[in-house]
Amino acid sequence: MNRSPLTTLLSIMTVVLLAACSPDTNTTGINTDSALTRLVDPSSELQLALLEAEPGDVIELPAGTFSFDRGLTLNIDNITLRGAGMDQTVLSFRDQVAGAEGLMVNASHFTIEDLAIEDSRGDALKVARGDHIIIRRVRTEWTNGPDTSNGAYGIYPVQTRHTLIEDSVAIAASDAGIYIGQSENVIVRRNRAEFNVAGIEIENTRGADVYENVAINNTGGILVFNMPNLPVEGHTTRVYNNTINNNNTVNFAPPGTAVASVPAGSGVIINSNDKVEIFDNDLSGNQTANILISSYFSAGYSDRQMAEAFDPYPETIFIYNNRFGPGGNAPGFPELDMLRQAMFGESGSFPDIVWDGIVHPERTAPAYAICVDNGDAQVLNIDGANDSQNPRIEAEPHQCQHERLPQVMLPEFMDS
Repeated sequence: MNRSPLTTLLSIMTVVLLAACSPDTNTTGINTDSALTRLVDPSSELQLALLEAEPGDVIELPAGTFSFDRGLTLNIDNITLRGAGMDQTVLSFRDQVAGAEGLMVNASHFTIEDLAIEDSRGDALKVARGDHIIIRRVRTEWTNGPDTSNGAYGIYPVQTRHTLIEDSVAIAASDAGIYIGQSENVIVRRNRAEFNVAGIEIENTRGADVYENVAINNTGGILVFNMPNLPVEGHTTRVYNNTINNNNTVNFAPPGTAVASVPAGSGVIINSNDKVEIFDNDLSGNQTANILISSYFSAGYSDRQMAEAFDPYPETIFIYNNRFGPGGNAPGFPELDMLRQAMFGESGSFPDIVWDGIVHPERTAPAYAICVDNGDAQVLNIDGANDSQNPRIEAEPHQCQHERLPQVMLPEFMDS
């Protein structure tokens, strides 16, 4: 937006309000003097405010839609960015011509709340290498709906510690709506992810609780992955009390990306990850299967180099007390659909849990098992190691329990 020098000067003089300094511990947990900066025209003022902010500052944005032709960047710790509501304050990047993200944050003790980021050229909100990150009531959306040309990630913390994402919405990302990568101690709760390729993805992350979310109409609802070419191995994830329905959107990820191999119709997918609990969820209408469990060898990553310590097998998985509705009646890959028809008839369905059946040849102890304590839910072993020569419903190998995983704990000032 072009503004005259006089308008800009008046704006700076009359709009930016530096409030009285006082200790502020409410949102960041750090005792520091804080200042409140209220902007009237974020289109022209927000990047400067982010550049000139001091630790402890709160930057408030008014209601309205504000356009940006370049990505925004924040590199200062202990900043709060607050709008008037995720449907009231909209940062629109529809005309973006520069920058890889809508908002890029390289900082710790960062809080963002009550605003929307729409139509960014790349990722909507990326937070890299931060500690104590709060993302609350933030909406990311590509307003044209599912499209391969959309940005990859909506809400995208990577290499972070102590991260809370709550009450947010992510729509139409061409990779993952909410993605946590290579992070530790994460809570993702009460969010809605819709019409993304992956609704919510936990990848190479240690210690994640994912609960009370709604993941609907994605290609895959909730993914717990370990990628082979990353140095940090993820484990210890709990997925519970979520609604994961009708994730049948045709995969629109760019070819070659990790999620391009996700079959449409996937409720929960666990790939090459260990110590995962799936419990007390509602899963229904996912046409490939309500839960898929696979190894690296079935994920289509043969073109990716494996890190030296990478463990390609999903191990120590515990599935219990979920409520399964219909699913598995129209798998998203032709070879899976042929298997369905061969085993269960033209109108038949896969059982609720489908597993590629590939295991480490030396890890046959119960500690590594896929345990299922879920009423009449069945496990289909598709015998992936032998090109499905002997697919079979299995019961006895999965009649076991694992010790429950610990709750993720965040610092008290974050998890209030």
